Amino acid sequence: MKHYLLLAIALIMLGAVGCKTSEENYKAAYDKAVARTQESVGKEAYDKVQAEKRRYTEVVNGDSVRVVRAHCNIVDGKAPEVKKYSVVVAVFDQLINARSYRDRLRDQEGFESYVVLNNADKKYHVILQGFDDKPQAVAFIKNIQDNPSFIKMKIMVPIPWILEKP
Repeated sequence: MKHYLLLAIALIMLGAVGCKTSEENYKAAYDKAVARTQESVGKEAYDKVQAEKRRYTEVVNGDSVRVVRAHCNIVDGKAPEVKKYSVVVAVFDQLINARSYRDRLRDQEGFESYVVLNNADKKYHVILQGFDDKPQAVAFIKNIQDNPSFIKMKIMVPIPWILEKP
């Protein structure tokens, strides 16, 4: 039995040595994986996800920032409270989580935080601060990134971004 096991291992090792990887092999494997993914989630959904990954980034005063233009509805507030450029620091599926995070930002950090429902993705975005001017919003994001002590709470998105009201 040991001999058969050793023979099988030796044959596998010889087969592995004989198969050399190449860029063509990697490309073929990648294309096959993409095709399987497209089949499982649907081509339209896959294309939408890929487009979202390449979401437009703007350069404002030399700083790159992600800017998403979307129609939103304010939650627990008045429409005039929503500024044209809002700095998003968290996105939640459930309203109770968004409200809790917003309340902590207001109480513990002193920001004018509010929650909006993004009509496009049906998610609740927590706004840290709103601005009427895009360069001010970009400078605010840069301040968050450059000064770790600026906000003590954990920001729930990898990089704060701007939600622009059309």
